Amino acid sequence: MRFNEVYRKRFEKLSSTNLADAEDALGLKGATYGIRLMWHTMGKIIGPVVTVKLTAAGLTKSKTHLGINAIEAANAGDVILIDNGGRIDTSCWGGILANGAKLKGVSGVVIDGAMRDLDDCIEAEFNVYARGTVVSTARGRVMEESTNCMVQFAGVQVRPGDIAFGDRSGVVIIPQEKIDEVLAKAEELYEKEEAMVAAMRSGKSALEVDQEFNYEKMLK
Repeated sequence: MRFNEVYRKRFEKLSSTNLADAEDALGLKGATYGIRLMWHTMGKIIGPVVTVKLTAAGLTKSKTHLGINAIEAANAGDVILIDNGGRIDTSCWGGILANGAKLKGVSGVVIDGAMRDLDDCIEAEFNVYARGTVVSTARGRVMEESTNCMVQFAGVQVRPGDIAFGDRSGVVIIPQEKIDEVLAKAEELYEKEEAMVAAMRSGKSALEVDQEFNYEKMLK
């Protein structure tokens, strides 16, 4: 599978909840938890991931600041995904990285952990999803262990090239080899939900619509 603009346009009309429901229906694990858009002006992100795995700082030193290798490896439209094990006591993304990634055309960053320099990221118009903000630097606390390797992200297995989708509800990961199946199911669910809303707006009661569309069993 090669991610392209046809896929991107299909994803753009969907929500993270459509995709999470589709994955539930297909028996896939892709829904994350607790990772949110950091500012209301930031937008939806969609794209193949470049992964970054962090570890604790110690006697073994990193040759580059964390995230730099991922920015270098990324293509326009990609998403940088950082596994910091959910730590919120230290940053693993900030303003310099945001500006570098923005200039490279990166769609955004999703972080299982915390970020800092939120004002700088807003000013750069760069999309950041994380567990929260913190002022503490990564230096002396965490460092990059590897780039473009398999990681765990909020309980989900993620490999380089898998698709990250983020909106105001949260972040979903779509396995790259399942993109067609997940998209088809998500589009089906989207159309059903749009039809349900249209039916209620036309005058049908919520109970009537629920019974007509068998909403409770929609994922069967």
